[in-house]
Amino acid sequence: MQFDQILRLAASGNSNRIGIAGMKIAIAIIFLWIGALKFVPYEADSITPFVANSPVMSFFYKDPAAYKPHFTHEGELNVAKREWQVQNRTYSFSRGLGTVELIIGFLTLAGLVSARVGLVGAILAFCTPFVTLSFLVTTPEAWVPALGDAQHGFPYLSDAGRLVLKDVALLAGAWLVIADTARVLLARRAAAPASFAPEGYWGAPRAR
Repeated sequence: MQFDQILRLAASGNSNRIGIAGMKIAIAIIFLWIGALKFVPYEADSITPFVANSPVMSFFYKDPAAYKPHFTHEGELNVAKREWQVQNRTYSFSRGLGTVELIIGFLTLAGLVSARVGLVGAILAFCTPFVTLSFLVTTPEAWVPALGDAQHGFPYLSDAGRLVLKDVALLAGAWLVIADTARVLLARRAAAPASFAPEGYWGAPRAR
């Protein structure tokens, strides 16, 4: 019986509302935190392989084909390589991308108080993973390289590939927020005529 009570509690409307609110906050945290990091050189350096190999993003770089000799790892400081990244427009692009991610994060977080604004953020959050997941196809560094071990290439994801794959959860979460927000907005529209229409309007009978 106690287990059934736990199930009913988990299936309640309040539980669903808490879950959706938590999902909005989680999506916002992801975009706000990672978006802010895009203004830091090490994060801008780390996305170089993704951008340089993307057919829809590589044009943002001055010389995307030359990224490999100038690639730096997290925590590494190489002044010459960093100067090349400056000339390559790596940091300017990263700041622009970070700005977009911050906007998405704030819009999604605003969904806690405004369904319409939150819907815009959720739609943008839903679209973003389609771009990032495409990196699994376009970025060689997403897979374990052939360095002697038998396990390399597909389906063996590298650190970069595992990071990208997690966006499938973001995709699903954003869709749940979109669906819930759509229900809220439709319910409000359905209730609006009854709440605001004059007496006898929209087919409502006049009081006698």
